[in-house]
Amino acid sequence: MAPTTSEADVRDVRLGNGVRVVTERMPEARSVTVGVWVGVGGRDEPAPLAGASHFLEHLLFKGTSTRSARQIAEAIDAVGGEMNAFTSREHTAYYTRLPAARGDLGLEILGDVLTDPAFRPHEVDAERQVILEEILMNLDMPEDHVHTLLAEAMYPGHPLGREVLGCRETVEAITRDQIDEFFRSWYLPRNLVVTAAGDLDHDHVAAVFERSLGAPVGGSAPQRTAPDEPLVHDAEATEQAHIALGWRGLDHYDDDRYALTVANQVLGGGMSSRLFQEVREERGLCYSVYSWASAYVDSGTAGIYAGTAPARAGELMKVVDDEVGKMATSGVTEAELAVAKGFIEGSLVLGLEDSGSRMARLGRSLMARDEVVPIDEQLSRIRAVTIEDVARVTARVFGGQRTLAVIGPVDESILQ
Repeated sequence: MAPTTSEADVRDVRLGNGVRVVTERMPEARSVTVGVWVGVGGRDEPAPLAGASHFLEHLLFKGTSTRSARQIAEAIDAVGGEMNAFTSREHTAYYTRLPAARGDLGLEILGDVLTDPAFRPHEVDAERQVILEEILMNLDMPEDHVHTLLAEAMYPGHPLGREVLGCRETVEAITRDQIDEFFRSWYLPRNLVVTAAGDLDHDHVAAVFERSLGAPVGGSAPQRTAPDEPLVHDAEATEQAHIALGWRGLDHYDDDRYALTVANQVLGGGMSSRLFQEVREERGLCYSVYSWASAYVDSGTAGIYAGTAPARAGELMKVVDDEVGKMATSGVTEAELAVAKGFIEGSLVLGLEDSGSRMARLGRSLMARDEVVPIDEQLSRIRAVTIEDVARVTARVFGGQRTLAVIGPVDESILQ
């Protein structure tokens, strides 16, 4: 059986300058994963600086005043470790995963890049070109770009609707000094959370970051404004039809979030889901079809994606609408409920097996709700979801206004 987590394994401390450090000890592990989470993301950027958080994600590992990008990469490679970062709409994270015996290297490098980035002009310009290529790649992949269109329609005129990468115009225009100013405004102690998991000592991790992240002081979370009502549809043209549907979902604090997780699993979360079975297996309408639910501090999205031949887009939309309608009006069966809850529970438990997934669980929980929910509590909340809970949340979410984004040559009638 996979190892479980006890509350005693997780320790939490606020350093003197405001940085929060949360660790989970895994004595059976041979690795240590350390992440620094910054409470600023794509939604927190002024429009002229759209993409600044993602730009910073690329730049911090490019070097400091004492280390070049090559030296950082060679140090990590020399011990068989990994180092990466990612940007979301509400936070940015930087992490390393190393053999436990070399864990201090990760602590040292993260502390260095998060306090002393060089932002060398030639590296800024080189990375600018990399990001522009990333933006073009997104535009060339309609199965990804349709999600960008859906977000724009779901959150019109709001930062949540912007692509985290930014756009060509803003990435080309942003200057080295603007990036530096953005960094110094937000990468401050009270907006930083350190999470670590593996064969580690909590007090040692805290002491290292007390030294490396000890200055400057202060900082605060960004002020955010909730989005207005979504649009109905958005469309672009390509050869194949890529369809994304969205409904306003639930925020991080909503008591129905566990029920929505179960409902999503039944609808389109796996190979036994209604959408996969009806759309792909029974009718052969597409290769890829799935649903998802994402949450933010003040909003959320429930969505469905499917790609099909343009001539079959109308049929696909009808089947998807029928399945969503059944969920919203008739709920789910006991058998579906059992399968969905079993899948979610198993996924949570399997996610405890390595230090990287445990570090990420700590970070995501702290970024979302400023707390670490014990695994046993999460499992209890999932097990407690009833058919009535699923019926309530599906009617609440999928009974609302639907937003549609389409890329491809489709009949205008499906946009109505």
